[in-house]
Amino acid sequence: MEISLKQMRYAVAVARTGHFGRAAQDCAVTQPALSQQILALEAQCGMPLFDRLKTGAQLTPFGGEFVRRAREIVDLADALSTFAHGHASQPGRPIRFGLIPTVAPYLLPEIFPALTAALPDLDFTVSENRTDALLAGLVDGTLDVALIGTEAPQHTPRLVSRPLFDDPFVLATCLDETTIEPVSLANLAPERILLLDEGHCFRDQTIAACRLNGDPSSRTFAATSLSTIVEFVANGQGVTLLPRIALRKEATDPRIAIHALGSPGAGRVLSLVWREATPFGKTFERMAEVIQATQAR
Repeated sequence: MEISLKQMRYAVAVARTGHFGRAAQDCAVTQPALSQQILALEAQCGMPLFDRLKTGAQLTPFGGEFVRRAREIVDLADALSTFAHGHASQPGRPIRFGLIPTVAPYLLPEIFPALTAALPDLDFTVSENRTDALLAGLVDGTLDVALIGTEAPQHTPRLVSRPLFDDPFVLATCLDETTIEPVSLANLAPERILLLDEGHCFRDQTIAACRLNGDPSSRTFAATSLSTIVEFVANGQGVTLLPRIALRKEATDPRIAIHALGSPGAGRVLSLVWREATPFGKTFERMAEVIQATQAR
C-alpha cells in the first residue's frame, strides 16, 4: 500500500504541533482518525515516526528524516494545487483562516459576518492558535491566511503582511484601587502585573511595554486567557494590560476599572498574513479591506 499525501500531511502536522490533538484540530479531522492514519503509516514504514509522551509526541530519528522529506512533497503538492487554481483567483475549498487567542474571541463576532457577506462565494474554516504556530502553518501550507498581533517576522520572506489597524492597550485594575490618570507604565509595580503564559505574543508585548526585568518565566502566575487574568484583577490580586478590542467582552465586570495610559503608551498592530506565492492574494487583500471596514464604523 502506497503512502498517501494525506498521511504525509498528518505526520507533518504532528511534527509541527508536537501533539496529536492539536494536529487533528489543525487538519480539521478527529484525533482518532488522524491517529489511525499515523499508525497505518508507521506500519507501512516498519518503524515508529513518533515517541508517544504524556505531554505530546516527539519525532524519532527516523521520523525526523521522514517528515523532512514528506514536507518537501507536501510543499510540491500545494504548489501544484496553487497552479491548478491559479486562474480562479479564489480556492475551490474553504479558506483556512487562523487567529491568535487574544484576537479571535473579540473580533470574530464582528468580522466573520462581514467577511461572509462581502465574500459570499467563499467558505471558511477557522482555527485559533499562537503566533508561531500560525506562521508555521502558513509556511507549511496547512493555513491559507492568519490574523496576528504583529507583522510577520523578517526571517519569513515567503509571507506577505498587511497591517489592519492599531490596537492600543489600557490598564485594568480592580474598582477600589486608587489610580492617577493617565497611568504611567513606569510607575506600575512589576510584581503586580499579571501575564499570559509563555508563547503568547501579547505576553511579550506586555513585558516590553512595562519593561519587566528579570526572568518573567519565574513568575508564579501565568494565565491561559485574558478572561482568567481579568477575574484575578477583579479580585484585587494584580493589574494587567488589555488590548482595546477586548474591552467589550472583558471590561463588563463592575469590579473592574479601565485606565488610559500616559504617553508614549503601548499597543500593537493587527495584521493579516499569507503566503507570498499564493494565487489568492487579491482575495486576502479584500479580506483585509473588509476587516478594516468593521473597525471604521
